[in-house]
Amino acid sequence: MAKMQFLKAQWKNLLMLNYEVDPEILKPYLPAATVLDQWQRKTLVSMVGFMFLDTHVLGVKWPFHINFEEVNLRFYVKHFDGKEWKRGAVFVSEIVPKSLIVLIANNLYKEHYRALPMRHSGIRMGDNHTKFLYEWKLKGISNKPGGTVSNNFETIKPGSPEEFIFEHYWGYNGLSPAKTMEYQVEHISWQVANVNNPIFEADVSELYGEKFAPFLKAKPYSAFFANGSDINVRIGKKIVVDLTPPKSLLP
Repeated sequence: MAKMQFLKAQWKNLLMLNYEVDPEILKPYLPAATVLDQWQRKTLVSMVGFMFLDTHVLGVKWPFHINFEEVNLRFYVKHFDGKEWKRGAVFVSEIVPKSLIVLIANNLYKEHYRALPMRHSGIRMGDNHTKFLYEWKLKGISNKPGGTVSNNFETIKPGSPEEFIFEHYWGYNGLSPAKTMEYQVEHISWQVANVNNPIFEADVSELYGEKFAPFLKAKPYSAFFANGSDINVRIGKKIVVDLTPPKSLLP
């Protein structure tokens, strides 16, 4: 039976800049009971900008917290539940402009949100392309991912790199060395478009740490855009791992 709905919203205009990284830098963020999910033996992280629209938390529209931007840095994992592998995402950092979102998500889901001033834009570039930017201010300086997106959308093809990036329907957060929060994200399969001239200008070391800087300052491995849809996030559950060594290994 599905868990009770925690969050209902629309996720729209998802810009995904994907970077290949050394898997060693992700080990401190890897939740218990998960393993890295790789694309063709490459470990990828994604810088994601998108819009939260018509947002309901526990069935309530909170004033001034209905429509807003989010930018996050995430990577990809798998969890075997005893019957099947579940493909999910882990968030290194999430930026929103609303402090209440930070309070709820960090306390209930042990996410890694912070509130910063944000804005977004979508400027038509003729008939065929739109330039999207997601921006935030950090220490008075503008940071932004963006790109020029084709206005021609297609269905995600099975086995494609777009499927790997977008088709993760679980979220995982480490609560302790032995406990992980798992929650389900429900949405239809999105349509996607090509991204040209991707940009990412940010104080990477301040936001994510020095170890991410060499990778996020390089050219993206790939860049995709999705139109988005209605989404549901279910109430999470805890996965507990037994860290007691087998008796045969005890002294």
